[in-house]
Amino acid sequence: MIGETLSHYRIARKLGSGGMGVVFEAEDTTLGRLVALKFLPDEMARDAGALERFQREARAASALNHPGICTVYTIEQHDGRHFIAMELLEGETLASRLARGPLEVDELLELTIQISDALESAHAKGIIHRDLKPANIFVNTRGQAKILDFGLAKMERMGAGDAGDAGSREQTAVAPHQLTQVGSTLGTVSYMSPEQARGQLTDARTDLFSLGTVVYQMATGALPFPGETSAVVFEALLSRDPPPLTQANPTLPGELERILDKALEKDRDLRYQTATELKTDFRRLKRDVALAGRRAAEASDSRPGAGAAKPAERSVAVLYFENLSGAKEDEYLRDGITEDIITELFKIKGLKIFARPAVLAFRDKPVTPTQVGQQLGAAYVLTGSLRRAGSRLRISAQLMETRSDFALWSERYDREMQDVFEVQDEIARRIAEALRVRLSPQEEEELAARPTQNLQAYDLFLRGKSYARRLTRQDLEFALQMFENAVTLDPGFALAHATNAIFCAQYYANFQRDAAWSGRARAAAERAIALAPELPDVQVAQAWIRYIDGDLDDAIQRVRQAIARKPDCEGAYYLLGRALFAAGRYREVEEMAEAAVEAAGDDYSVYVPIINALGALGKDEVRRSFRHRRMQSLENHILKVPEDARARVLLASSYAEMGREDDSLREMQFATALRPNDSSVLYNSACTYCKLKRKPEALTTLRKAWDAGFKDAEWARRDPDLSLLHDEPEFDRLFPATAP
Repeated sequence: MIGETLSHYRIARKLGSGGMGVVFEAEDTTLGRLVALKFLPDEMARDAGALERFQREARAASALNHPGICTVYTIEQHDGRHFIAMELLEGETLASRLARGPLEVDELLELTIQISDALESAHAKGIIHRDLKPANIFVNTRGQAKILDFGLAKMERMGAGDAGDAGSREQTAVAPHQLTQVGSTLGTVSYMSPEQARGQLTDARTDLFSLGTVVYQMATGALPFPGETSAVVFEALLSRDPPPLTQANPTLPGELERILDKALEKDRDLRYQTATELKTDFRRLKRDVALAGRRAAEASDSRPGAGAAKPAERSVAVLYFENLSGAKEDEYLRDGITEDIITELFKIKGLKIFARPAVLAFRDKPVTPTQVGQQLGAAYVLTGSLRRAGSRLRISAQLMETRSDFALWSERYDREMQDVFEVQDEIARRIAEALRVRLSPQEEEELAARPTQNLQAYDLFLRGKSYARRLTRQDLEFALQMFENAVTLDPGFALAHATNAIFCAQYYANFQRDAAWSGRARAAAERAIALAPELPDVQVAQAWIRYIDGDLDDAIQRVRQAIARKPDCEGAYYLLGRALFAAGRYREVEEMAEAAVEAAGDDYSVYVPIINALGALGKDEVRRSFRHRRMQSLENHILKVPEDARARVLLASSYAEMGREDDSLREMQFATALRPNDSSVLYNSACTYCKLKRKPEALTTLRKAWDAGFKDAEWARRDPDLSLLHDEPEFDRLFPATAP
């Protein structure tokens, strides 16, 4: 089916298969988004029972709207094929995760609370899952648990009846963990409740028993009722108690065993009666585990010789604040304020602050401070939330110790929007105070400095940065207009002038080589230099002007100075790689590659000069690694910004190198349909055609790119992707050895 189009879905690749369906990744060509399509196998489409279960899955899941339940968009039929269109998830099933062993207590508790919350929502709608197991629980890349497959769901308030409750109990002897009933819709034996095993009526408590089984397996790596055949499992399920939890894992808290004993009660009247009750006990346990960790840390600190934190231990990761306003359009403000707090803390030399790219991976993920500390090596984590209502702003912040999840300091600020800079300043000072860092007079002065006194200009600046990061041509045009408006409101806003210059130069380099754009970039850079020549962002703006003027050595020197002062200075490494490549200094690109990717965050552009330089050096193995990383970055970006034609054509290039010709052509055609006259899209399409060994199409497309405005002969002649065309007279005509 790969490559076929059904209705308005273009099938891209197979994701997996199971007893009740085959799942493919597909592109919804109407809405321009990626989805998962689950097809009922042809041999089962003629089975009325199988079709009813398939339709039941769609009806049950589509009736629910919860972040812990996979969203179903629609159920359709095309040329006799039944399929469900649903949310495309990235990550792995809990079954795959458990194949690597039991979970840490913190992760176990967090996932269980999420699953309980999802069940609470389903049960409130009268929907009982009845087949809860690790294979039907997905954990996405953000750490969010999602319940899948409502094919056995009982919909008490939706008129679906209780089909399958009293079906045959004949079983097949198959491998443990894979015991699935034949000829009945009861579910998977290893995760059944006793009432399911007996063929009795089921209710919400059935799901709670199954969840208890899953949690037991998360804690120990083993099933509570094991067996090589279904008969053995049935006997254990109905007659035996599970092995003691702490016997399997002595490090587990004793309270977890008490909770699971109640969840796995064979008499459902003695079991947890609601998902709310179970979720509450797990939340209480999570709190108590954190408290015990805090007390242990305090006891350790009170030992003789223990004192104030050493400077090396004063490392702080500032997580993106949670946007509580419920308005998607307020996320730019959340991002901007979080990043400005990071910038403020960078001014304090006694602290080690993790840069924006390091914490970007945790944005909007349900992670604990302990998990962040383990992954980053941070001693402390700053978390918080933000809510805007008109001109009022409420910011809550907590400084958490990662060893214990203990709040070292917390505060809530209810202020007017005009006080936002004072709040950022105060948070930075309070963190320094909590970690016993004395501020120098210079640091005091730097913290008191304001980027602008005009709140509206600041708001426009943050909005502009948010649009610019989307990297599409249209969004960049919006961003530049906002930067222009910001500096009109405050002509002394140096950072806005510098950012305006940087993105005007990028627009000139990537989209339209027009003197008007280079002139705008130069004028904005000159104003920024006159106001604050020492700012790293201003130095990057200067470097861009030198780059588009062709003074590559000076551009390289200036951008390196900016990076030395501010390693995560946005866009700096991209310009450094681009200038080094254009200068033919490929080995220097290779040397800075890892640092560049680490500092770039979600900016996929940084990979372009790196991959080109590695190709020119013949470093094929390293190049493959970076190409794969770029592909993942592009795929993630397109999920968020499906209209980014430049990202799609670069992804097409990656697919071409991997031999995925159909995928490559699909993405390239999509990109050119989105931006048919875009010089950057056309140039990269020509490169992709070269990789596909389609020389005539490559030459024709390169000519179109030249006509659309791509005239950079230096870059084109060095680009290894165009080597197929180097012997063509037309190539020499378009890009002569000495650029005009």
